[in-house]
Amino acid sequence: MHDLALVGFILGIIGLGFRKPFLFVLGYAYVDIVSPQRLSYYLLNAVPISLIFFLLAVGGFLAVDDKAGTRLSGRQVILILLLGWCAYTTMTADFPIEALTKWDWVWKALVFAIFLPFTLRTRLRLEALLLFMVLSASSIIVVGGIKTVLGGGGYGTLNLGLDDNAGLYEGSTISTVAVAIVPIILYLGRYGTVFPRHWIVRLYTLALVFACLLIPIGTATRTGLICIALVAVLTLRDSRHKLIYMAGVGIALAIAVPLLPATYTQRMHTIQGYQGDASASTRLAVWQWTWGYVQQHPGGGGFNAYLQNHLTLHLTDNHGEALGANSVEYDKARAYHSAYFEMLGEQGFPGFGLWALLHLSGLFRLELLRRRFRRATGESEQWIAPLATALQHGHLVYLVGSLFVAIAFQPFIYMLIAIEIGLGSYVRRTRPTVARVAMGPRATPAEARSSRSLPA
Repeated sequence: MHDLALVGFILGIIGLGFRKPFLFVLGYAYVDIVSPQRLSYYLLNAVPISLIFFLLAVGGFLAVDDKAGTRLSGRQVILILLLGWCAYTTMTADFPIEALTKWDWVWKALVFAIFLPFTLRTRLRLEALLLFMVLSASSIIVVGGIKTVLGGGGYGTLNLGLDDNAGLYEGSTISTVAVAIVPIILYLGRYGTVFPRHWIVRLYTLALVFACLLIPIGTATRTGLICIALVAVLTLRDSRHKLIYMAGVGIALAIAVPLLPATYTQRMHTIQGYQGDASASTRLAVWQWTWGYVQQHPGGGGFNAYLQNHLTLHLTDNHGEALGANSVEYDKARAYHSAYFEMLGEQGFPGFGLWALLHLSGLFRLELLRRRFRRATGESEQWIAPLATALQHGHLVYLVGSLFVAIAFQPFIYMLIAIEIGLGSYVRRTRPTVARVAMGPRATPAEARSSRSLPA
């Protein structure tokens, strides 16, 4: 029955797509995030669904979609350069066969991120893709939230519907993504135009945010706790009533902390005593090995280059004292546990530079949009700054969460980057006068009227 429901959903998207090519884009987003072919028992797991939707999306765009004013942005050029560099390091990889396994899905994520902004020409399309991404991720998050409330969960034991510790189903990854989409959920609940602004929509928005905050608890991941703290700080920046906000956060913490499972609080305490935690010590050893490796191989070792590492771990207690005979452990072929060191080890300094430039330039562009439109009035403009803010906050959460998770090529973040590029292109195309003004005073009333006279 599960297979038949998924087949019906996909066939429905395809049927509608003949009249609305953008729906193929939404179908690809759903397939890439949820991976229904991995959830199914038969039929779908033998069909290349991602490839089918990708070809339909590109074909529909080339055949019938509006392409007026379409051009490459600077970040799309960076993505193309990063794709080319990854192709080169794959051909020269230390482990050619293993590298091809990762390359098989990385190039698809990068190519789709390059293509996607061309289709995001209207506010409705931007919101529709964001909504589809949020609801797709929520099909995983809601399951985890319900199980957490009912007493399930634990580090490495929370079943999110698929018994596979990969992709969004991995604990730290889903924790990072769940917290990163909280600002986007709040934006859609307040400014979204797809659903009516009804109390039911607001209620589900709050419930979904609550489920997102439960995921780090259910998965017992330290990464999630750090991401939640970051969201709280970022929200304070834009709060009009900062003292009331801080008081509310303090009251919420006072109520929530005593209700947290003992296993969760015990694991969070290991953030301070990381020297005695084997997991944390292993990460530090891998990062140290990676830094030494990239100094000898500035171009990186290609995908999965970590397979050659050999580690010596010196465990201590929380006071830095050795743990006697058990203070030394040996390990090998341990993953990077950090997107930053993943990029350094696999793509070297050139790849890391392109990756960092992609993220930093995106954050800078979003900050420009925030400042340009933060005092905008009227339905046609007042949504731009809040959307830029939500995307910026989500992006920052990813960058902090990825310090501790090797998700440099996670497709979800590249879809988010594509939306950021699409938003910038939309503003540049429809409001060129305002878009050209950089940091500083807002456009004059005459310029603003001129920009608003353009079609939205």
